[in-house]
Amino acid sequence: MDLVIFDCDGVLVDSERLCVKVDALIVADLGCVFSEAEIIEKFVGSSAEVYTAAIEERLGRPLPKDWLQAYEHLYEAAFVAQLTAVDGVEEVLTRLTHRAGSAVPVCVASNGPRDGIRKNLELASLTRYFEPQAIFSAADVPRGKPAPDLFLHAARSMGVPPERCAVIEDSAYGVRAARAAGMRAFGYCGGLTPASRLAGPGTVVFDDMRALPDLLSRHLGGERRRRPSQ
Repeated sequence: MDLVIFDCDGVLVDSERLCVKVDALIVADLGCVFSEAEIIEKFVGSSAEVYTAAIEERLGRPLPKDWLQAYEHLYEAAFVAQLTAVDGVEEVLTRLTHRAGSAVPVCVASNGPRDGIRKNLELASLTRYFEPQAIFSAADVPRGKPAPDLFLHAARSMGVPPERCAVIEDSAYGVRAARAAGMRAFGYCGGLTPASRLAGPGTVVFDDMRALPDLLSRHLGGERRRRPSQ
């Protein structure tokens, strides 16, 4: 393992619960109804394109290209007031990045906009773990998750082959993207997404973020030992 790629929302920052509440307000204002379960299934971890398409399908009409901008202030207000780091993730990042002689490079790859990612990391006091050049947005690539483009772009930018990367995700879209990129996925089900939606080939599902370093060592350590020349 030469690189750990973290999703942001729901993995680093505990934002998904806030987003679901705001999403419910938005769809109601637009004149359509989604249950909380539908919002979690269809929207958590999705790109803006997937989000828009799902709402347009329910409405039965297209939305203006910039429709979401009118609601961005709702997300921002909720995050400024309530956003925190995911429980245990700061301990995980410290263990991965501060081990003498065995620190592991980390980066962020999120479907969110770059400025939003940085702002959320700042609000959750996590910016010190990620250099600016180690933050990647779906805006950097033609297609966001569940396409593999974003993870492949992050790996290429960090100079690491896909098969030497581990991806930490909390959404079905994210683990699908990791699998498609040929990376080992670790699906965090301690948030909103049930374990059943994360489980699948090449994926380790876990519900306690503090367990992640040991899971990485257990499932990927053998690969490193079999390649002593690296």
